[in-house]
Amino acid sequence: MTTFIEEVIVNLQEKGLNLSELKFILPSKRAGTFLKHQLSSLTAQTMFAPEILSIEDFVESISGLKTVSNTELLFQFYTTYITLNTEEHPDSFEVFSKWAQILLQDFNEIDRYLIPQEKIFDYLSAIQELKHWSVQAEQTEFVKNYLAFWNKLHAYYTHFTTHLLEHKLGYQGLVYRQADARVSEYIQEHNIQHVFLGFNALNTAEEAIIQHILEHTNALIYWDIDKTFYENPVHDAGLFTRQHAKNWKYFKTHPFNWITENYKTEKKINVIGVPKNIGQAKYIGNILRDLQNSENKLESTAIVLGNEDLLLPVLNSMPDFIERLNVTMGFPLKSIPLASLFESLFNLHKNNPKAFYYKDVISILSHQFIRPLFFENEKDEATKLIETIQTNNIVFLSCADLVALSESFKPVLTLLFGAWDYNASKALSCSKTLILALKNHLNEKKDEHVLSLEYTYRFHELFNELERLNTTYKYFQSISALHQVYKELLSSETLDFQGEPLQGLQIMGMLESRVLDFKTVIISSVNEGVLPAGKSNNSFIPLDVKLENNLPTFKEKDAVYTYHFYRLLQRAEQVYIIYNTEPDALAGGEKSRFITQLELENIHTLKHAIATPTVSLVEQKLKTVAKSPLVIERLKEIAKRGFSPSSLTNYMRNPMDFYFQKVLKIQEYDEVEETVAANTLGTVVHNTLEDFYKPLVGKQLTEAHLTEMKSKISNTVLHHFEITYNKGDITTGKNLISFEIAKRYVLNFINSELKEIKAGRIIKIIAIEADFKRVKINIPEFDFPVTISGKVDRVDEYDGTTRIIDYKTGKVNQSQVEIIDWDALTTDYDKYSKPFQILCYAFMMQSSGTLKFPLEAGIISFKNLNGGFLKFTKKDKSGNGATKITAIDQETIQLFEAQLKVLILDIFNTEIDFLEKEISH
Repeated sequence: MTTFIEEVIVNLQEKGLNLSELKFILPSKRAGTFLKHQLSSLTAQTMFAPEILSIEDFVESISGLKTVSNTELLFQFYTTYITLNTEEHPDSFEVFSKWAQILLQDFNEIDRYLIPQEKIFDYLSAIQELKHWSVQAEQTEFVKNYLAFWNKLHAYYTHFTTHLLEHKLGYQGLVYRQADARVSEYIQEHNIQHVFLGFNALNTAEEAIIQHILEHTNALIYWDIDKTFYENPVHDAGLFTRQHAKNWKYFKTHPFNWITENYKTEKKINVIGVPKNIGQAKYIGNILRDLQNSENKLESTAIVLGNEDLLLPVLNSMPDFIERLNVTMGFPLKSIPLASLFESLFNLHKNNPKAFYYKDVISILSHQFIRPLFFENEKDEATKLIETIQTNNIVFLSCADLVALSESFKPVLTLLFGAWDYNASKALSCSKTLILALKNHLNEKKDEHVLSLEYTYRFHELFNELERLNTTYKYFQSISALHQVYKELLSSETLDFQGEPLQGLQIMGMLESRVLDFKTVIISSVNEGVLPAGKSNNSFIPLDVKLENNLPTFKEKDAVYTYHFYRLLQRAEQVYIIYNTEPDALAGGEKSRFITQLELENIHTLKHAIATPTVSLVEQKLKTVAKSPLVIERLKEIAKRGFSPSSLTNYMRNPMDFYFQKVLKIQEYDEVEETVAANTLGTVVHNTLEDFYKPLVGKQLTEAHLTEMKSKISNTVLHHFEITYNKGDITTGKNLISFEIAKRYVLNFINSELKEIKAGRIIKIIAIEADFKRVKINIPEFDFPVTISGKVDRVDEYDGTTRIIDYKTGKVNQSQVEIIDWDALTTDYDKYSKPFQILCYAFMMQSSGTLKFPLEAGIISFKNLNGGFLKFTKKDKSGNGATKITAIDQETIQLFEAQLKVLILDIFNTEIDFLEKEISH
């Protein structure tokens, strides 16, 4: 394969020209690097390298102006806006920057295409006047301001450009307009032969400059267009070159070099649909493995990313055998981990809150760059701080709160969470100090943190630039304005890769591929909306005005992409075109029209394929854990200390949960309880009732007791919320509702007790929160002790009948405490978990000799207080109808004990594994 650059060099040599004395002008700097390399390989003798410039650098050298960055332009333009705007309340810089970016783009286009400024601005304001229609004779204030804006556009432009020219500065369009005005002067000053090569779409200023140099000097120009596209009057790949050949006066007397015939040569074109962007990146890695196996050493292979956001996934998908790699695009700063840290800090301080939401605080404390700052004597203070926040349910924290929790790290915490006070200067100062703190830490182990140090250096430069802009212009009236400019700079800045630009595999964007040729080309994201980019109207200039003034529209932009796409294919021998099979309206739609066009041309045979990741079907099996000797030993320890009723019901529900929680002692992750959880509410209600009833043990309940309790409800509930919910806030929102619900539960319960007393019932409190430890279960099969332990909420006498009461803050119905099938007591959790717990309490109390038969046991449900005391009930279906028995006697206890033994034997049975159950939610 002979590349376009090689063809140009050979032609110049055949003309007998001294290459060292030429000035080469190319579309990009990247192309210049390849030109220099080809010159060295095609020249037998030692020579001085010629001057090689990109078109932007060349035009800038003619103009005598210095190109200013977009961000700097925004500040310069705001100076113009403030100077010319006599309104009482002009737009703030933050508001201004949102529409000014678009207007600057329009200024740029107007100048690049040499449009008469006054004419187009008058045209635009006249259009807006025509658009305005109102039956009212007088215009509203809004309409007046709207029309005034359009009438001022020409004044904005004139003042702005005059200011820039006075300071020898310019944006790209102004540089081009100035260069067009000075091109004759440039020719007189520079007696050198120019060679233009590889151009396609040119703006009016570029056309005028190049034509002037061609007509008045011995300059040469080389195009790279294939005959297939050039001779087809409707093919967009040849749109611009056909226009240049037809319209340029120079080509009336000079040949049009060159129209080549490379496209029709045999090519292997593979069109592969891959789901999602990451899938494309992974598939590119597979293609490279195949190319390596086919003895293609990747020296003339290029990966062209239609969507440049794929750079990081593609780099992560590179096979290990690739030793040399050159990335043209630069690594975007917005993808660096430090970007997420400063984004979090800006969002945290933007509105200057008095306290910060705990998730935002944890996010910053957990950041990979921040966490090392909290290490002291190999102790991770950040983790300790996060655990404290979670344990104490602290939903909102101030900087002072954080410092109080970790006094020794006050400087770092103040740096991160100290108020920015709506002050951009303070925000910049804090950010720069933080970067220096990070740098000092990373310097301690410099060899391990080379890349991280590079990150901090680039961000240091970025914040230095922000500080310079703030000091020079003083337009940052808020943190939001600073944040906006920060994001603007961040999106345009890159971290350049270091390496040998001419060796190994090449990774580039579509524009970097200009003038370059490769044997093997892999193009990703060939989808509508990406290649080509599709319609976008980010302009104040309407489409009809653009057409009238020969400004580029989406049609011309599509033609530019079409040329670059087909030019990559011209000399290539093997092509892989990859598209995303999952249409996304925001990030590219269905496969590109370019693919359909290749099919319709019918010049090359396209090999289509759909690639999907290999997904092995893994059968979802329920977990099982065998009962090893170590597990049995652990179970014996639990048995000696005492199984709790809740742990036994947990085993009934799901043996695997029992294994994790009791055998392995794995606790659930302790998150911040933003809103009061059901178990917290239950604990508060239980503890409140314990406080009220504990002093009455052994006494008969009276109206006076209950009336006194009612007066203490609010303070007692609040006290227990503060203990149980730690530092959680219960003064607002759902938590306040939970607080009121807890008070209402207690009040309703006491009122129900009061009603019973007034009705003449005699209630005597026997025990409150009775704690039974190590109540022995007689199991002859074991040679070790097995016990059961637990707390009974309340035991009382109701008109002489002993009652065992379990409080439930959830809703329980009578049917949920009834039992028919005793054999299902320890296996049917959903049906019998509550009767099992009730009988556990009865068994413990009876075994400890505390109570005598007969007795009753049951539940008081705070969500079903109207149901009263829900008694445990045996249902006997031996007769024609069901007989309900609520009294618990010795026979009941014996029946329960038999089932309890079955459950314990099951737990210790080494032939029965801990088996995960499918839990329906």
